[in-house]
Amino acid sequence: MTIKACIIGCGFIAEKHVKAIAGLKDIVVHSLCDINSTRSKEIEAVYRSAKKEEVQPTILHFTTAEEALENKEIDVVIITVISSLHASIAKKAITAGKHVILEKPMALSLEEADELHQLSIEKQKVLLICHQLRYRPLFKQIKKLIEEDVLGTPYLGVASVRINRSEEYYSSAPWKGTWDLDGGMLINQGIHVLDLLQWFLGDVRSVYGEIGKANIQKETEDYAVGVIQFSTKARGIIEANTVTLPNNIGYSLSLFCEKGSISIDGPSLNKITRWYIKGLEKSEPTASIVNDTNDHQHMYEDFIHAFNQKGNYVLMNGAEGKKAIETIFSLYESSKTKQPIYLPLPTFNLASMKEEKNR
Repeated sequence: MTIKACIIGCGFIAEKHVKAIAGLKDIVVHSLCDINSTRSKEIEAVYRSAKKEEVQPTILHFTTAEEALENKEIDVVIITVISSLHASIAKKAITAGKHVILEKPMALSLEEADELHQLSIEKQKVLLICHQLRYRPLFKQIKKLIEEDVLGTPYLGVASVRINRSEEYYSSAPWKGTWDLDGGMLINQGIHVLDLLQWFLGDVRSVYGEIGKANIQKETEDYAVGVIQFSTKARGIIEANTVTLPNNIGYSLSLFCEKGSISIDGPSLNKITRWYIKGLEKSEPTASIVNDTNDHQHMYEDFIHAFNQKGNYVLMNGAEGKKAIETIFSLYESSKTKQPIYLPLPTFNLASMKEEKNR
């Protein structure tokens, strides 16, 4: 059975999704939805150009999510709209009987994240959150080394985000850089490396963090630092900023363990700068593994498997997707209280950061 997908939200990120789908046999773009019909036609052109095999003659176009969700042929909805609409459209889609692939962050409040996850279980629908780096072969190999105790006891993990987002970037759309519509720099740019950090080192037990702003005219933070304690008793550090001059340095992720050290760097986070495992000095991954950055395609393969098995388990389900935002929310809460925050965090809504500013 060929899975029929509808993409809701035809901005830049939608291009990555249609290119990934174009390389797979068991799923096709059935329809596209955007309030700007010109943009949805541009995404159709990207898909047709990327598709190596013949594309179905007609791809439907919708201008509202409600209209798209009424279509009975659609199996899965891929949601790539602005962050503030993620949870609400996803809930409508699952209620309408659709599976959902949802861009990060899955929600801007813990309550919405819990509700969405529970609804996917109740309706027996796949809910896959787009933390695609978990699907990269290089990071899956690192995860396997940790699970098989090859690296021994983990001591410390360090995640860095050193990139540039100009004032023009935020002024290009009125919702960018707002707490209630977009979320902060950690939610948008730091979430992927932070998710990997907690995937490798275990569930988060506590977070202490601070955030700050530069001179860019927006609401949300421009730099952040955090200290994390994991269930494995390992410690973690995240430092992230979007004010790196004159341009991006990139991303970095390092693990320091009892039996080895691993550091991955680079603009695409695929450059090994340290790979040492005691007794396994020649264990460095092959070039084919390191250079395989087809993250979205591997993510879709996971979805296709779950769909065909008629189960709702995927690597990045709602419960896993919540972990990253809960850690970031805890860092934000810590920045307000100037105290460490112990998880689980009972409640949090990013709109409270806006309220904090207005006090």
